[in-house]
Formats: sequence, structure tokens, C-alpha cells
Amino acid sequence: MESSSILHNQLQIDSEVPLYSQLIGIIKRAITSGEAGVGALLPSEAELCGAYHISRNTVRQAIGALEEDGFVVRKRGKGTFVADPAMRRKHVEYSFTTEISQQGKTPSSTLVDFSVAPATPRIRKIMELGADERVYCFTRVRNVDGAPLIVETSYYPEHIYPNLTREMVQTHSFYSLLYHVGVVPISARDSYEAVTLGEAEAELLGCPVGSPAFFHQRRTTGENGHIYEYTMSHMRADRMKLSVQFQKGSTEFTRLVDR
Repeated sequence: MESSSILHNQLQIDSEVPLYSQLIGIIKRAITSGEAGVGALLPSEAELCGAYHISRNTVRQAIGALEEDGFVVRKRGKGTFVADPAMRRKHVEYSFTTEISQQGKTPSSTLVDFSVAPATPRIRKIMELGADERVYCFTRVRNVDGAPLIVETSYYPEHIYPNLTREMVQTHSFYSLLYHVGVVPISARDSYEAVTLGEAEAELLGCPVGSPAFFHQRRTTGENGHIYEYTMSHMRADRMKLSVQFQKGSTEFTRLVDR
């Protein structure tokens, strides 16, 4: 893999652009230019660390973002490969990384909590689960330019990806992990409400209790027609606007970050 063009670049240590974002740009250019074709094996984490003198966490953050955006796929025990762009258009996609990056801002996520436990009656009803079903539950703070914007708690049935660990959630796009076991999002139903922040959410978002927020809920359905994801989020209303554009034959919904 020493001959890979990806390894023959430089990172600007003194730049205001984070190192992982610079690495994302290098790998994206290699993919979009055709230097790294569909199915090509990318340099390993160790090779990228050695070539750029950066930490493994920085490399994992970059690869995780590329995976979330559909540029690469990671296969356990085999490595990271360039993804087929055609596959990204065959299913519903949502990428926080892409959404924020397209606005010229820097996204990041902080995992706050991870657990697996029997589903509560409320979650069983929302996700149409059986009485004995267990679910993964993890809470993340979504940051923009280093400042917290969204507190997001997600639930998934344990059976769709047995043996999921906290480390895997921290270093991988969970949607990409699910894709490799055949769980593909086909449709999603969203709702938004105007609310005020409670104590727990306000603390995580660095806001006073009672601050205005948007409460967002999403239920995602797979190819088999079953709901496999329920996510609820609190978004800072002082930093986000919801924009809807109607035109013949289509509707475009956008979340815009003010600052």
C-alpha cells in the first residue's frame, strides 16, 4: 500500500482546518478523481498514522465521516474500501456530517451514553416491538464548530446487530454497520415540535433551563417494513432555522445553522 497516492500528501499542522478534515479532503480527492477506484483498498489506520504523524483517533474520525457520507465501507478483518457511489442513491440517507459540512461548518459528535436493556413499554409501542425485546440506546451530542447543537438519543432492536459495543459506535457510522448486515433505510417519518429545554438537555447543550428548542422525532423503516430506529433530539432553537421550499413535484426541507 506504500504506492497509494493517499499517502503522498501533507497536512498543514498550523491550519485552522482540523487535521481529520484535511485527511477527509485528501481521501475524497483520490476517490472523486478516480485515483482510488470503486472497490479499492485504502491504506490501513497504521499506514495513515505513520504517513501523516497523527493519532489513530484522528484517522478513525476521518474514516468514520467518510463512511457516514457513503464514500467508503469498512469490512471487519479486511480493511476499508472505496464504496460504489451508485449504492448511495438506492436508499434513504441522512448524514449529519454532510448536512453541516455543506454549510461550511465543522461537525463532530460526542458519545454521552451507551446501553442495552429491555425496551420500555413506550419504546415497544413506538417501534412495534415484542414484549421481551432488548434495545440499544445511545445518546450523542452533535457539535457544530465545536459548540453543542443537538442532543440525540437513538434506539435500535438488539437483534439487528448483536454484540454492538460502545467503541464501535464511537468509531463507526452505525448506518454503515447496519448496511453490511443487510439493514437498509427505505423510509423515515419525522416530526418537529417547539419545546423548552429541561435540566438534562440544557446542561448538555450549555443553555439555561427553559431555553427554546425544537424536539425532533424520527422513525426509520427498513426493506422488510419493520421499524428499526427511533431517534429523539433536542435542537437549540437559537442556533437553528427550519426552511421548507415548495416547487412543482418536490418539497425541499433544510435545517440551517445560524452560528
